[in-house]
Amino acid sequence: MKPRDRVIAALQHREADRVPTGDNQVDPRLVEQILGRPTLASTGREELEALWDGDRQRVVADYCNDHVELPLALDWDYVRVPVVPADVEHPRLETTGPFSWIDAQGYEVVMNADAGNIAVRSEFPQLGIDDLPDPAVPFKIDPSQLDAIRHVVGELGESHFIVVRSPVDGTFPWDSTVGMDEFLVRMITDPDFVHRAIDAYVSRSIAYINAIFDAGADAVMTTDDYSDNRGPIMGVERYREFLLPGLKRQCDAIHDRGGYFIKHTDGNTWPILDSFVEIGIDGWHGIQPDIGMDFKLLQQRYGDDLCFFGGVNCSTLIDGPVAKAREEVRYAIEHAATGGGLVIATSNVVQPGTTMENYSAMRQAVRDFGSYAKI
Repeated sequence: MKPRDRVIAALQHREADRVPTGDNQVDPRLVEQILGRPTLASTGREELEALWDGDRQRVVADYCNDHVELPLALDWDYVRVPVVPADVEHPRLETTGPFSWIDAQGYEVVMNADAGNIAVRSEFPQLGIDDLPDPAVPFKIDPSQLDAIRHVVGELGESHFIVVRSPVDGTFPWDSTVGMDEFLVRMITDPDFVHRAIDAYVSRSIAYINAIFDAGADAVMTTDDYSDNRGPIMGVERYREFLLPGLKRQCDAIHDRGGYFIKHTDGNTWPILDSFVEIGIDGWHGIQPDIGMDFKLLQQRYGDDLCFFGGVNCSTLIDGPVAKAREEVRYAIEHAATGGGLVIATSNVVQPGTTMENYSAMRQAVRDFGSYAKI
């Protein structure tokens, strides 16, 4: 059975020959160990320096090659491909430290090198509703951002399931507007601003969704996180009022294109999983067993409706031991694989600090326990 067919079977709650597997992103230092060569993809400051030096071609080549070679080397069934930097001039920015710089609008951006090189402004502008993008104005996408997607589809589209991460989620656009604390406050003090912001950025997300399917992808993943370990940080009521309508717009847009919608959001998501089922989300990624998102309970409550992408805590791949990585795979398969609906993955990305020993143990455990004939 082809890898692509395994993932589709899981999403349709059918059993394939074995439980499918894959991952969203791998720490570049681990990529170098696996592939035996250096890479600039997802390296943060190193990637930026290459872009500033005018070497976009080498950056994009690494994104293209990594996302073809890794699935083959690791026996993945799905691969998640990002958009890449546009083919435009990338002027050198003023740096304020090894992992921080001043962006084109004059705000400091700080990159967290220990959390997948997530870059966030350290301060945000004071925006009013009139400063937000107009949702009615069509958003134009630079087609060069889809270069890696087209390459991977051309190389693996017949064999593997291609997921693309939309660079704009939009359902919780605090990082594109006024910062998280202020955005949460405005849900109370200025709800019109919040509705307008979500409308505008979800519209941009849908523009990307359409471009992604035009490039040949099978699924789109959006990645705004809604919860911490206690539950939705804005509360269930405001989640339903503000975020859920935009999430449904995305879901409908993806299904209109004949694709699958995989929503990433980690943390304690128990209070909002019913809403995922209500609007028809196909798969959910970001499952953290170590904070109570137990696969046995998830299967009992949502196993008929959601396809689970997960199984292994990111911390386990960093701290080990090997036996724990194997046990987490076994437990997820035992309790959530029957009847389809499970894709083994990490709870987020393969993070910095992940050891080859622990990740190899996870991969081997999928082979050892993943056959449906053994479940």
